[in-house]
Amino acid sequence: MSIARTRAAGLAGKAAAGTGPGPGFHCQECGWSAVKWVGRCGGCRCWGSLVERPPAAARPVVASLDGPAALPIGQIDTGAADARPSGVGELDRVLGGGLVPGAVALVAGEPGIGKSTLLLDVAACSARSGLRVLYVAAEESAAQVRLRAERIGAMTAGLFLVSETDLARVIGQARLLRPDLLVVDSVQTVSSAALDGAAGNIAQVRHVAAHLIAEAKDHDMTTLLVGHVTKDGSVAGPRTLEHLVDVVVHFEGDRHGRLRLVRAVKNRYGPTDEVGCFEVGEAGLVGLTDPSALFLSSRDAAVPGTCVTVTLEGRRPLVAEVQTLLTRTTCPAPRRTTSGIDSARVAMLLAVLDRHLRLPVRDLDCYVSSVGGVRIGEPTADLAIALALASSVQDAPLSTGLVAFGEVGLAGELRPVTGLQRRLTEAARLGFATAVVPTGSHQPGTDPPSLRVVAVPDLLSALGAATQPLAGYSTTCHADR
Repeated sequence: MSIARTRAAGLAGKAAAGTGPGPGFHCQECGWSAVKWVGRCGGCRCWGSLVERPPAAARPVVASLDGPAALPIGQIDTGAADARPSGVGELDRVLGGGLVPGAVALVAGEPGIGKSTLLLDVAACSARSGLRVLYVAAEESAAQVRLRAERIGAMTAGLFLVSETDLARVIGQARLLRPDLLVVDSVQTVSSAALDGAAGNIAQVRHVAAHLIAEAKDHDMTTLLVGHVTKDGSVAGPRTLEHLVDVVVHFEGDRHGRLRLVRAVKNRYGPTDEVGCFEVGEAGLVGLTDPSALFLSSRDAAVPGTCVTVTLEGRRPLVAEVQTLLTRTTCPAPRRTTSGIDSARVAMLLAVLDRHLRLPVRDLDCYVSSVGGVRIGEPTADLAIALALASSVQDAPLSTGLVAFGEVGLAGELRPVTGLQRRLTEAARLGFATAVVPTGSHQPGTDPPSLRVVAVPDLLSALGAATQPLAGYSTTCHADR
């Protein structure tokens, strides 16, 4: 008998005897185990997450026929998964139609980004539609939440409010009121007396979430949990928390800007490629059905150094404007400052302009920014950034009503982009006259009637199509340097 078979037989004998394997160390994040303690988990690579915990003794499995019987898939009733609108259209877009009875959603975001304001608005809108809503404030007092509700217009009779941090009392309030919607703000601040340790540690978060999820499933109670995030943007607590819930939603945005974005990272009841847009105002968060106006400047005359592009946030096209400024410097090392745009992409585009178009950009200070505080991370915006840089260094504005999108390669070529028709349709809807696109992405005959589409193979051709040639600048390719 081989060594592997001998070891397997020994473990099976121990399991049958009810003793199980000896005690070991287990990761609180992912469940990875080791015979001895190590500083870093071999599964999730977290530091200091291993604790000593003897495994439970193995018990024999007894077959049971309790519970619902298996049915043909065509006879399964789908009514339990029907979503009902929450009253906040942008959130319903992300969730796939609204809130599903019995579903548990985790809403994560940075501190002060507006998670509590958004969920308080959702709670009020749901209460106005006839649902019974319980809002559990575990971070604030009930008076503080009421003041916010008065400020954003969330005062309604069907909304019940309690300030509580004990899990047993939270579940008791839920069983007493039998709400259709339960909001817990936040899951990291609720603790259970059945476990040792302060609120927010891994064991407490897992225990609290498991009991709240069980209550939601047993009573068809939609539950929204607010979750904190760590400094790297991930949800704080055990990774199993995101696996247990049905929906994980991230609330993003610049705290100093007006725009807020809601993205679904996980959704068992709908798509994960939709984005909801909100604007921060005096009366709270306002949904934006057409957010492109936030990302465009309000001037009428064309100025050098600006270009408009169309990005895709999920399946949603958003028009964004890029502004650049290149100016002389007296410093030996020119500055490269960006806002809302990846600085590494800007540095690459400057090198392409210097090498293939021979534009004098290497000794100039470079400032690149997006209008409205939106973050442009798509490589499709490379062409718009490069055209804006070339326009700034030549001090010549691009053609009026121009929009451009395409990924720029290191050889100056333009690579194909995805979602071209959606980008063109959005540009035509907003009144743009000309679109410069990569040749590999364009399909003649499918363009919007009001939009002239110019397909070009490289950056040099794109610059020639976007502006008139200037004195001293040739539109022919420079093969030698």
